[in-house]
Amino acid sequence: MTHAEDLSGPKAAYPSGETACLTPLDQLEDLLDSDLHSGLESPEAQIRLDLLGPNELEGEKKTSLALKLFNQFKDFLILILIAAAAISAALGETIDALIIFAVVLINAVLGAIQENQAEKALDALKKMTAVYARIIRGGETLQIPSSRLVPGDLVQLEAGDVVPADIRLFESVNLKANESALTGESVPVDKDAYALFAELPDLGDRQNMVFSGMEITYGRGAGLVVSTGQETEIGRIADRLKQIETEMTPLQVNLNRLGKVIGLFCLLICAVIFGVGLLQGGKPLPLFMAAISLAVAAIPEGLPAVVTILLALGMKRMARENAIVKRLLAVETLGSVNTICSDKTGTLTQNEMTVTRLYADQACFSVTGAGYSRQGEIRFMGDEEEEDTLQPLVERMLTIGALCNDAVLVESGPDGATSMIGDPTEGAILTAVAKGGLSVSHLRSSYPLIWEKPFDSGRKMMSVGCLLDNGRPYSLTKGAPDNVLLACDHEMTVSGIIPMTDERRRLILEQNSAFARQALRVLAFAFKIHQSDSFEKAEEAMVFSGLMGMIDPPRPEAKEAIEVCHRAGIDVVMITGDHEETAAAIANELQLRGPEDGVLTGRQLEVMDDQELFEKSESTSVYARVSPEHKVRIVEALKRAGRIVSMTGDGVNDAPALKRADIGVAMGITGTEVAKGAADMILTDDNFGTIVKAVEEGRVIYANIRKVVGFLLSCNVGEILVIFLTTMLFGPAYAPLIPVQLLWLNLVTDSFPALALGREQSEQGVMLRPPRGRNEKILNRPMLWSIVFQSIAIFLTVFAAFNLGRYFYPDLLAGGRLATHFTLMPQAGASPSWGAHTYAFVALVLSELLRVYSARSERLTVFKQGLFSNKSLNRAVLLSLALTLAVVYIPLLDRYFRTIPLVLRDWGIILLLVLAPFISGELFKVFYFRREDSRSDT
Repeated sequence: MTHAEDLSGPKAAYPSGETACLTPLDQLEDLLDSDLHSGLESPEAQIRLDLLGPNELEGEKKTSLALKLFNQFKDFLILILIAAAAISAALGETIDALIIFAVVLINAVLGAIQENQAEKALDALKKMTAVYARIIRGGETLQIPSSRLVPGDLVQLEAGDVVPADIRLFESVNLKANESALTGESVPVDKDAYALFAELPDLGDRQNMVFSGMEITYGRGAGLVVSTGQETEIGRIADRLKQIETEMTPLQVNLNRLGKVIGLFCLLICAVIFGVGLLQGGKPLPLFMAAISLAVAAIPEGLPAVVTILLALGMKRMARENAIVKRLLAVETLGSVNTICSDKTGTLTQNEMTVTRLYADQACFSVTGAGYSRQGEIRFMGDEEEEDTLQPLVERMLTIGALCNDAVLVESGPDGATSMIGDPTEGAILTAVAKGGLSVSHLRSSYPLIWEKPFDSGRKMMSVGCLLDNGRPYSLTKGAPDNVLLACDHEMTVSGIIPMTDERRRLILEQNSAFARQALRVLAFAFKIHQSDSFEKAEEAMVFSGLMGMIDPPRPEAKEAIEVCHRAGIDVVMITGDHEETAAAIANELQLRGPEDGVLTGRQLEVMDDQELFEKSESTSVYARVSPEHKVRIVEALKRAGRIVSMTGDGVNDAPALKRADIGVAMGITGTEVAKGAADMILTDDNFGTIVKAVEEGRVIYANIRKVVGFLLSCNVGEILVIFLTTMLFGPAYAPLIPVQLLWLNLVTDSFPALALGREQSEQGVMLRPPRGRNEKILNRPMLWSIVFQSIAIFLTVFAAFNLGRYFYPDLLAGGRLATHFTLMPQAGASPSWGAHTYAFVALVLSELLRVYSARSERLTVFKQGLFSNKSLNRAVLLSLALTLAVVYIPLLDRYFRTIPLVLRDWGIILLLVLAPFISGELFKVFYFRREDSRSDT
C-alpha cells in the first residue's frame, strides 16, 4: 500500500511548508515517503496527482454572460422603469411599455458586453507558455509540466528557473532567489539547504525553502516538493482573496440613492394626482393614466443607459492609455480616489539595481543613469584637477567588478533595450563598468578566469583568479564591506599601494555607513597579487580597492506623477516589504513624504490594535517590512478614516490588499496572475504615471456624469411641473403632454445630447481640485438650485406655449368634447387640442436642446467655453431636432404623438419662448458662483 493510499485526507497527508522548514531532512524524507537520490516512483506520483489534483491555482470562477446580464437589472432605477412598463402594459399602453422595456434591455446588454470585453482583454494578458520543471523520478531525470508536480517530487533548480512549487531544499550551492513578488524584498535572498530553525521564521527569512512562482537568480540547488497548488504560499494568498467581499463603488451608492429618491418622489406625486383627482370627481382610469404620465415624466429613462455608455467610453479611452479596467463602475471610482497605496518594488522603483556611488582613496563618484541601460557616466564629486589621478583606481575597481561576476547583460529588440541574466546586484556592477568606458566582453576575453571561490553566506565574499599585468596571477574579491575590509592589510591609492592603517580603515567604514544611511546596498572590492596560480590564502592580506553603493532606483515618471497627485489633493502611501531605511530613502527621493509624516514597520504594526493603527495612519506615509496581512489592515484603516483608497502593486503579496481597496491596480507586465485577478484595473505599461492619467479620466467622467444628471433631472423636473401644475389647474384629463411624447423626450430627444454632453473634454484645473468625499452626493447644493431655477423656467416656457397653442388651435382635438373657441379655463371633460399638444411638445424639446449647451459646465458660461466647441454635441442636437421635425411633419406619426404641422408663425413664437431656460441657466452660473467665490475670499 502506498503512502498516499494510507490517508483519509490527501492534503493532510504531507507536511506543510512551515513544518518542512523546521524538520530535519532525514525526517522530512520519511514524512514525504520520497528519496533524496532517486525521488518518487512514477506510479506513486500518479496516485498523488489523482488524489491532490494538478499543481495549479484555482482560477476565479467566471461570471457567465447571462448572469452579467441579469446583474444589470438590480439597479433601483431600472426596477422602477420595469414597474412603470408593466403598469403601462396592463393599462393597454403597449407602445409605451415596449419602449421602456427596450431601453432597459439595451442598457443591460451594453453593461454586460463591456464587462465581458474587459474580461477578454485580461485573459489576453496572461502568458500562454507552459512552465516546466526538471525532476528526478525513479532515478531518471525528466522534464515535465509543473502542473504535474506532487509532494515528494525531487526538483533540480538553477539560475533562471522559476520555482514550480513550494520546495524544501536539501542541496544548495550559492543559491539565491528573487522573492520580491512574495515578500517585497528587492534584493535576492541567500538560500541555505542546511539551515535549521528552533522556531518558525518570517516568510522572507526561511533560508531552507524556495516558493512557487519565485525566480532563481544565482547558483543551483535541489529539494523536495512539500506544497502544490492552493497549499503553496501563493495559493494561500489566493484563498484569502475569496474571503474579501467586493464593495459598492461611490457612484453605485450615489445612483442607488438617487434612484430611491426619484422613486419615492414619483410615487408621492402620483398619489397626490390620483387622490386630488378623485376628490374632484374624476374617473379612476383617466386619473391613473395621468399618474402614469407623471411617473414617466419623473423617471429619467435614459439615465441608466447614458451612464453605462459613458463608463464604457471611459473604459475604451483608458485602454488606449494602457489601463484595462475590468469593472465598468470602477472607471468612475478612480476619479474619487484620495489615497493611493503603492508597493515600492517594481511600482515606484524599476526593480533593477543601479550603482549610484563609488568610493576610492577617500574620493566619491556619482554614477548617472538608471536600470541596466548603459546610458550614463561616472562623475567625480570633487575638484576636476584630481579626477585624472583617480582614474586608475576607478578602472581597477571596475575591472574587479567585471571579472568577479557571473551576470550577463543582453541587448535585445530594435530599440536596443538591455536585459540582465543573473543576479541583479552583479548586473548593476556590469552596467557601471560600461558607464566607466570599459568593455565587459573585452575584459573577460582578455583575462579568462582560471580559479574561482564562489560566494557563501558565511564568508560573504566571492573571489576569482586570473592573469593580469603581463601575466601575473591576481585574485579578485568582492563582498560585504566589513568582511572584505577585515581581510585587507593594504589599500590602493593615487600614491600607490600603501599599508592599511586604523585611521584609513575607520574612514572607509564611515563612508560605508554614509552610503548605508542613503539606503544604498554597499559592496567592497579588493585584490591580491600571487606568486603562483595556486591562489593560496586568496582572501587574506588583500589590497582594498574601493566601495560601490547601489539601489533599486525610482521610476523616472514616478516623482512627477506623485507631484501631480499632491496637487490634486491625493495622498500617496508607500507599503513595502523592504527595509525601513531603503523605503524611507526612496520616499524622500520621490518627495512622497510630508515633513510630519512618519514611517511604520511590520514589527510595530504587530503590536498595534486596529484603533491605534487607525490613529497612526493619518500621519504615516511609509510602511516597511510588512506582510500581506499588514497591507490589508492598512487599507482598512485608511478606509475607516473615510478615504477612497487605490492600491497599486504587482506581487502576490499585494493581492489581498488590491481586492480590499476601493480600486486595485495591478501591473500588466511584471504583475503576477494572482495580482491581476484581484485588481480592478491593470496597467499594461507598468507605468505608475498611468494611474494619474486614469484618475484624471475618472474625474472627467464623474464631472460629465454630473452634467448629464443635472441636465436630465432639470428637464424631468420641468416636465413634472408642467404635468402636475397643469392637471391641478385644468383637471387630470387636460395634461399638456401625453405619455408617448414624454417617452420620446426622455429617451430620444434628451438621450443623444446627454451622450454627447458626456464626451465633454476635461475642464481646466480638473487635477487641481481636491477629490470628492466618499459620501458626497451627486445632487449637491449648487446642482439642486440650478435644477430648481431651470425647471421653473422650463415650466413657464412650456405652460406659456401650451396656452398659446390652445389659443391658436382651439378646435383640433385629440378626443373629448369640441371646444370651438379659446377659454382661459377649459370646459369640464374637454381635452387639449392637438395644436396645444404640439406647441407644448416642441417648446419642451427646443428648451432642452438649448439648455444642454448651458449644461456643458457647472461654473463656466457657454461663451467662455466656446458655444459650438463640442462637435459631438452639435451633431446630437441636430439629430434630435431632425427626429422632432419628423414627429411633427410626418403624417403617419401624428396619430401616435397627437401633433400638427406648425407654420412659420408658430416657430417664431416658440423660438422666442425657449430662450428663457437657456438664459436662466447662464445667469444662475454667473450670480450663484460669483457669490460663492466672494464668500470663500472673505
